Amino acid sequence: MRGVLRSTGKMLFGLVLSLAVVGALWVGLLRVFEVSAYIGKGPWDVYSYLLRDPDSAENRALIMGQLGQTLLDAGMGFAAGMLAAAVVACLFTVFRGVEQALMPLAMLLRSVPLVALAPMIILIFGRQEAAVAAMGGIVVLFPALVTMVFGLRSASPAMLEVVQVYGGSRLDAFRKVALPSAAPAFFTALRVSIPGALTGALLAEWLATGQGIGYGIVSAVSRARYDQVWAGVVVVTLASIVLYALVSAVEAALQRRTGT
Repeated sequence: MRGVLRSTGKMLFGLVLSLAVVGALWVGLLRVFEVSAYIGKGPWDVYSYLLRDPDSAENRALIMGQLGQTLLDAGMGFAAGMLAAAVVACLFTVFRGVEQALMPLAMLLRSVPLVALAPMIILIFGRQEAAVAAMGGIVVLFPALVTMVFGLRSASPAMLEVVQVYGGSRLDAFRKVALPSAAPAFFTALRVSIPGALTGALLAEWLATGQGIGYGIVSAVSRARYDQVWAGVVVVTLASIVLYALVSAVEAALQRRTGT
């Protein structure tokens, strides 16, 4: 019980510290660059927009509705990217020839900006959920793939040799040694991929679906509704920080349970 409380306390402290750093940078950059108060809104402006203005209830409903759609879109891209990364990382680890054949193609695709690929993705998948999953999956795939491959190859050579000495196959060594040793890298990939999935969702909403915070921000800018713009940026940033903290908390809980 004490360990759970200590872990929860660390998570909350890290969350509060992250929010404090983001808030300080927010206010500091607005002042350093002398952004007009008409365009650059501070924390109090966003607070008023969401909680104190006469229309705050409608504003909250609008922003939270858009956030729900963005989180749904990000979840689709996150799931698609992580699943693809896990499968490809396993193939790369077990079959080195597959890596030699596909890794150059993966790096080539990674070097092309997603904005340039977006029209092709929209032509292939349309403007619905499949396009959202494809764009988000591309953003998530490559960082997660590199992290997972590194984790799978970090297994102890001595432990791999033990499996071979006792007659185990390469697949046995992968299943019993490489996979368990890659757990920290897997959680690192999860943490790294959360902001990427949200970025992919925002881009897909802007270019393809016309829904969620991604499109809401663009639409609000065109109508000079800067309170709505900043509120959308704030809530999606908070969502990213909270999700990152939750993944870290789950990882810490599993490490305590397994004694690692």
